[in-house]
Parts: sequence; structure tokens; C-alpha cells
Amino acid sequence: MLLPNPAGNYRFLPGIEPYSCGVVANPGFEIVHITLSRLLPWRDGFKRLDEHLRAKERPRAALCAVELRCPAPFTRAGFLEFNDGYIALLQEWGLLVEGRNPLARTHVAPKYAPPPAPSLHAFSYVRPAPEGTQPTFVVAGAGDLGPGGLLQAPVIRAGETSAEAMREKAAHVVGIMERRLAGLERGWAEVTAADIYTVEPIGAFIEPVLLQRMGAAALRGLRWHHARPPIDELAFEMDLRGARLEETLSQ
Repeated sequence: MLLPNPAGNYRFLPGIEPYSCGVVANPGFEIVHITLSRLLPWRDGFKRLDEHLRAKERPRAALCAVELRCPAPFTRAGFLEFNDGYIALLQEWGLLVEGRNPLARTHVAPKYAPPPAPSLHAFSYVRPAPEGTQPTFVVAGAGDLGPGGLLQAPVIRAGETSAEAMREKAAHVVGIMERRLAGLERGWAEVTAADIYTVEPIGAFIEPVLLQRMGAAALRGLRWHHARPPIDELAFEMDLRGARLEETLSQ
């Protein structure tokens, strides 16, 4: 299922219109993860990342993943409306590949100190790598939503946040992560960062559902962000990446 993005020097797993399911750098290249020192309104954030890419002599097509933060979860219709503007910018930048969106994405709503408007938190891009560099990748965020279009897909244990329900939601999402890792031809042992996003207690599922399945990746820890998925019906989200370089970009 991996599709090439020759201009960006990476391959991607097709997803839905707003984002791909994940990206992996081509041989001879690597993915670098950049966190902004402070959130920027997402359009201003794209201008800042564009400046960074130019400074690094990389084309816009090298952008392969973004991480957004929003003031509060959207309704499904509101989420689609936001994505219309987001996709329009990607089209303007010429980033779509034969009509498909190659960029992976995570989009969540922090409970504490949320931004006043949808904002850019981090991004990843592809650059040439030293010979022998381990393959690098990003797995896009996924929440406790079943299969189907964004407007129709059922929520896992909809409306429930009991310990049992959260275990089932988390298990569903971990299953998505594992399928996407396999699609990228990667495994848990190569994961350098695993992030979970929920405002619900994590004690009931953190060990049996996550750590016990992560294998060697558990040695690198698990980062819990006190944030909600971008759609107001959801309660749990997760993403992964394998990167050699993680940097902070000042404003």
C-alpha cells in the first residue's frame, strides 16, 4: 500500500482526505522532528516551517507530517470544515500526490493552556541522511473511531469512559498503530516516541494494553498528553514515530 512521493523523498500510507496514515523516509534520507518553542496559529506556523525548510535548503515537498493543537474538540462537521481550509493550503503549496494527501497528522485539544485558535505544535520533514542511518518514520494519530468515513464511522464504546471502555478503546487504537507500523514496514523496536492523548485515567490500560505490547519501545517510555482527540465524541488517541533527530525551533 505504500505510495511514493518522489519530490519529498519519502513514501506514505494512503489515508483519508485530511491526512495519510503514516510516512517513511526513502533510503539515503531521514525524517527530522521539529517542535516549535511556542504554538503559532496554524497558517503562521506553516509560514515559519516554510522559512525553516528554505534555510535547510529543502523543498516544501519535504514536509511529511504536522502536529496541530486546537482550543477544543470539533464536532464532526466542524472538523471537516477546518480540514477544507487545511487541504486548500496543501493544494496551494503543491503537496498533494496525484490528488492524495501524503502528510501524516496528529490534531488534539489540550485541556490545560489550550491555544485560542488551531495552532501548529510540531512538524517533520525529510532531509539527506548519513549512510547507514536507520529508517525513520511517522505514524499518524488515530483515535477510537471505527472504520468508515468521518461522518459515518462509529465510535468504539460511544459515550463511555469506564475503565473497561477505555481498555477497549485503547486496544482498538493500538491495533491501528500496529497495522500502520506493518504498512510502513517497521516495528515496535524502531519506535523512538510513543504519544497518547486522553483526559481519562490511564491506569486501567497503560500496562496490559500498551506497555506489554510495545516490546523494546517501552524502554523509551510513553508520553501522556492531557488532551482530547479532535472530534468531541472521542476519548483516546495515539501516534508514533521513529526519528534520530528531535529539535526545537525558536520563534
